[in-house]
Amino acid sequence: MKHIIAIAIIQLAAAHAVMAHTGHTGGIHATADKAVSPEFDIVHAKISVSGNIATFHMAVSGRAGANKPVATGKLAGSEIFSYVWPTTLDSGAVGFDKGAGILALAVTSHADFDDTPLFDENADNNPNNDGDVWHSHWVVLQPNDRCGKGALAVVDIPEGTQPNVPATWPGLPILLDSPGWSPLFNDDIVEVKVPFSKAVNIADMKYDGVTAGLRVNQSIHAPLLCVVDVMDIASNDLSLPGKVDTRQK
Repeated sequence: MKHIIAIAIIQLAAAHAVMAHTGHTGGIHATADKAVSPEFDIVHAKISVSGNIATFHMAVSGRAGANKPVATGKLAGSEIFSYVWPTTLDSGAVGFDKGAGILALAVTSHADFDDTPLFDENADNNPNNDGDVWHSHWVVLQPNDRCGKGALAVVDIPEGTQPNVPATWPGLPILLDSPGWSPLFNDDIVEVKVPFSKAVNIADMKYDGVTAGLRVNQSIHAPLLCVVDVMDIASNDLSLPGKVDTRQK
């Protein structure tokens, strides 16, 4: 009898998990992969728009945000974990130069440095010690073989140049913005609500979902920030097939 009850409980839990991961509508659906850590195993990615607010949504097979990098005590070689939505939106739409690279929204955590100097995410009255708290960025990416063959890097700002950057650029020599939009975590889901100017056509952009590890260069030199470990891609091939859901919520 106990054996039968145990089987029933397992079956009920499995059914609940299936229901949880099949309840997502629209966007990009992916099959759970046991080879990927569940907190980074993407099962759904979506961007929806209501008015001028876009909601960037990602669901994983485990608990989103449950794993963060371990502090190393130094910037060089430190790790960053991220949930990323690469898009076809032009980089100029958020304040960078036009055509600067692939514009992506990223939710990141890193224990060894802080790149949101305008915000105090852990509410301790010190805005410079909370890089490990999940936070959002715009990043501009380009292929860079110095990070590995076919790898991507956040675009560097060469010394002596002054490209256009958003007002909330944190001062690092890379095309990265720290706009301060707080990511929301709810069990298997991470979401960020992003406001856009009405002049920006967000309805036509395409997107994908990626979980990845980034690393600060050991020499703190170009490229400063490399994508070194792509954990999962919603589309499997980074083809950015996602279409924005424009139905009013």
